[in-house]
Amino acid sequence: MALRDLSSSSSSPELHVLAVDDSFVDRKVIERLLKISACKVTTVESGTRALQYLGLDGDNGSSGLKDLKVNLIVTDYSMPGLTGYELLKKIKESSALREIPVVIMSSENIQPRIEQCMIEGAEEFLLKPVKLADVKRLKELIMRGGEAEEGKTKKLSPKRILQNDIDSSPSSSSSTSSSSSSHDVSSLDDDTPSSKRIKLESRG
Repeated sequence: MALRDLSSSSSSPELHVLAVDDSFVDRKVIERLLKISACKVTTVESGTRALQYLGLDGDNGSSGLKDLKVNLIVTDYSMPGLTGYELLKKIKESSALREIPVVIMSSENIQPRIEQCMIEGAEEFLLKPVKLADVKRLKELIMRGGEAEEGKTKKLSPKRILQNDIDSSPSSSSSTSSSSSSHDVSSLDDDTPSSKRIKLESRG
């Protein structure tokens, strides 16, 4: 079955991520990266299956949403049937789910497409192949967002937080400088993070 639910055995609070991609290989890659980052992962192979899982397919309404507790949705942009962009719009139109951050992934760096997704409420747009550094930053972003909701009334732009993390945070620079060290989990963390790759390519 294409739906898989994998939990980390860690005692610390874990994020539950719904990963959506029609490519089996890409699903396995993002699943592995999320597991390495101690996230609970549910994978589905289409936007339609994601809607069914979230209870937005029209059959079950919002039944079971209280038990889902999905903290983040990561979806491919180009999929047959319901695209990642259309899935994003349906989630943001739902009063029950619109607060869940949605990240779009794509192998194509098409600026109008990226801007359109951000306008519709995407948290971030990642270029494939997604790197471990991308996943770690997203996890930190969501965790910080939860803390900010409890203690603050004003929220910073998620995109701006991510860009600041890339350009100026000590952890970001240290992870970049240690890419050749033995601390790296795998070669998936070797390359420039997606958000910086977008900036670099759009300059060229």
